[in-house]
Amino acid sequence: MISNIKNILYVLIFILVSSCKSTYDTKPFTNIDVPNAPNYNNLNSWAAHPELKNSPLLEFYNEESKVDVFYIYPTIITETSDSDWNADTFNSETRDNIINVAIKYQASAWASSARVFSPFYRQVHYRAFFEPYTSNGGRPAYEIAYADVKGAFDHYLENYNDGRPIIIAGHSQGSGHGMRILKEYFDDKPLKKKLVAAYLIGANIKHDEFNSIQPMYNAEETGGFVNWNSYKKNKKPRINKDPAYNSWKENNVVVNPITWDRQSKSDIADHKGLYFYDEKVYPKSIKVELTSGMLWVSLPKNIPNRLFLRLIRNYHFGDINLFWEDIRLNTITRINSYLKDNRD
Repeated sequence: MISNIKNILYVLIFILVSSCKSTYDTKPFTNIDVPNAPNYNNLNSWAAHPELKNSPLLEFYNEESKVDVFYIYPTIITETSDSDWNADTFNSETRDNIINVAIKYQASAWASSARVFSPFYRQVHYRAFFEPYTSNGGRPAYEIAYADVKGAFDHYLENYNDGRPIIIAGHSQGSGHGMRILKEYFDDKPLKKKLVAAYLIGANIKHDEFNSIQPMYNAEETGGFVNWNSYKKNKKPRINKDPAYNSWKENNVVVNPITWDRQSKSDIADHKGLYFYDEKVYPKSIKVELTSGMLWVSLPKNIPNRLFLRLIRNYHFGDINLFWEDIRLNTITRINSYLKDNRD
């Protein structure tokens, strides 16, 4: 129970930080201040890995899975008083937050259908995504983060993949890195034939972002990507108030995560279930509407503390949790479709 309360409080803090622009402590970016790099030969540098014995994903794993998921977690370091540009992957509090929030409540959506690999990486601080911080240290710090993700993916391919089909999954900052992985390793590349799907959620992705990897608007489609950005129904990012406004584009790719197409609205009865912080799945809780490059989400029903969500405009924090069971079941569908179409 204490662990659950801690997780809930952490997420609520993240919601508040994500929902309003703040002034952040900062400093010039220098390579001297960059934390030590992870070593992906060591299991200690992986937030999720099939060989980890104390993972919260163990209860979900299916040993018969034939597919791998490379999952890249979202921005965890958000504190206004933290002037560091990149996360220290050896910091115990940071690691606990990643494992007990991102891995447990996001990566678990894929764990029942695939082996999950998720590297600890020196992610960039939240402030790097908007000015004046982007131009004053954010860009080189972001490259440090991506270099870790790229190094981890290289290590995965060389040591663990063994020709298995791959799903790339990410959220927020993780989806940004996932987009670059797709461009460098899959788009117009031989490895594309191994791509089951990319769940690049909570990102801003144009329809022509890739050359050969297209948005998927069918629940059984493979080889492409899906994306959505969740916002409270009838709300939009506010100029000069919401950081999301700076990156929001009206023509971004938006896939309905309940119907898995471009259906503009969904019925609440079709919602498979959100995964809440009491470790329960709540089906038939929300309905959605596609509008102007974002996904409008209704106030969830039948969950604890739901009234608190009335205070929140930006549902970015719940892009995956809100549709956890929908994602889990859709992943199974796409894997089955891929394996059927790629029989040896």
